[in-house]
Amino acid sequence: MTGRTRTGADVIAEALAAAGCRYAFGLPGGEVLALMEALDRAGLKFTLTKHENAGGFMAEGTWHATGAPGVLLATLGPGAANAANVIANALQDRVPLIFLTGCVDAAEAETYTHQVFDHQAMFRPIVKASFKAAPGAIAPMMEKALRIATEGQPGPVHIDVPIGVAEGSSTETPRALIHPAPAMAAPGPDLDRARRMFAQAKRPLAIVGVDAVNEGAGRDITGFCRLYGVPMISTYKAKGLLAEDDQLAMGGAGLSPKADKALMPLIAAADLILAIGYDPIEMRAGWREPWSRDKPVIEIAPVPRLHSMHSATVEMVGAIAPALAELIMGTEPREFWPGADPYAVRKGLKADFAPEPSGWGPGVVFDTLRKALPRRTLATADSGAHRILLSQMWEVYEPRGLMQSSGLCTMGCALPLAMGRAMAEPGRPIIAFMGDAGLEMTLGELATLRDLKLPVILCVLVDESLALIEMKQRGSQRRNLGVDFGGTDWPAVAKALGGHGVWIDDAKTLEAEAKAALARKTFTILAPRIGRRAYDGKF
Repeated sequence: MTGRTRTGADVIAEALAAAGCRYAFGLPGGEVLALMEALDRAGLKFTLTKHENAGGFMAEGTWHATGAPGVLLATLGPGAANAANVIANALQDRVPLIFLTGCVDAAEAETYTHQVFDHQAMFRPIVKASFKAAPGAIAPMMEKALRIATEGQPGPVHIDVPIGVAEGSSTETPRALIHPAPAMAAPGPDLDRARRMFAQAKRPLAIVGVDAVNEGAGRDITGFCRLYGVPMISTYKAKGLLAEDDQLAMGGAGLSPKADKALMPLIAAADLILAIGYDPIEMRAGWREPWSRDKPVIEIAPVPRLHSMHSATVEMVGAIAPALAELIMGTEPREFWPGADPYAVRKGLKADFAPEPSGWGPGVVFDTLRKALPRRTLATADSGAHRILLSQMWEVYEPRGLMQSSGLCTMGCALPLAMGRAMAEPGRPIIAFMGDAGLEMTLGELATLRDLKLPVILCVLVDESLALIEMKQRGSQRRNLGVDFGGTDWPAVAKALGGHGVWIDDAKTLEAEAKAALARKTFTILAPRIGRRAYDGKF
């Protein structure tokens, strides 16, 4: 930095770089120009998006690939306000996100009101912490922010940066980020009791969730389930912790009543539930009290569970993999589920979520694409009816193989999630599943996709309706109102924005076009026309 004054913005950017961050997203304004330049100097590639919401999801996509917190940048006022949805999503979906906003200096804010409001007051309810940068204390602030964002259950941290702090000179240097040692399962009566419960169980069942994914405990959980022959149910975010072509994988659960009809009897038949990093924030109301209060339950979680969604006999708070190792210490593998066949549930679910026998429909689309695309293909899913069916049908073979918003369930996430992941993991095939309404919501980001030259495949299920809401509307005997809309020419949209698009009306064409998309250097829109009410009875 010879010949240039080091600034507060440099301290912030260098701390992010030291934490492994290599990407930043958002829309600049005059109040964040110093921050944007500092990020670039520190080695963080800044990507201009068309909306702050999309920028936050792109940042999440990079986190799924790199493990480093995502970084989102927004200017003051409307820029900051635009990001509220994706910040709330990061909180509910357990995403470590550093959210930088610019603001005017305190003295100026007392006499200047244009676009000025209290950012911290707005974001405090939907972040793990909110800071305002101050001269001389930027380095410790960044250390705290990064630790808070990543420890326990990850989440967003907001940092409001006054212009004077960002542009002012600073002699501070970033502190080394020291992650706290993961808590171990506490020895004593609770651990002894948990071990006795596992040793005495004959029909144990594991239910795993997002906390296990975020701790990277997939290999340990897979080893445990295979060693002891324990069947496993996963939440949608935990799909792939155990490869879903393994007979022990009972599939995803969360939003499908049809799946619940198969899984709830399995839960009732189990004589021990192992809730391993299971966070019920993903689950529908039917998963409140999914087992009786006298059911033996061992909960392994990184933080105490305060949700009151279910009961637990013993709660082991700490790092998941070490706690699991402590639990099974001294217990020899043996035959579980004697005289019973829990794997019949897996077979039944396969039959329940089979492709349409008519030869066309959303189930055929998902089945055809899973078979046509390589095993290592990554996928994202937008919110809507298609996501529920996809989450039951789409086999996942590795953690984070299917990315979605399943805590907040927000629309408009699939495309930017796929873009961020593709940026950070080039060469991996990736497909984004969305409804036509979801893509119309994020249409501008196709221009971002074009500029980034990312060969992402978009599968847009065309039914010209908010299908899930229309189903609920109809199910409650309300008239059709505000859920149907006109059609968009998706191949023309793709061409106009530098990609390739094609209408799809049969499985054979879909297979051929999906394989052709893998060789293309630009994005592809596959637009299967499934028609309205295509999801009736599907999930």
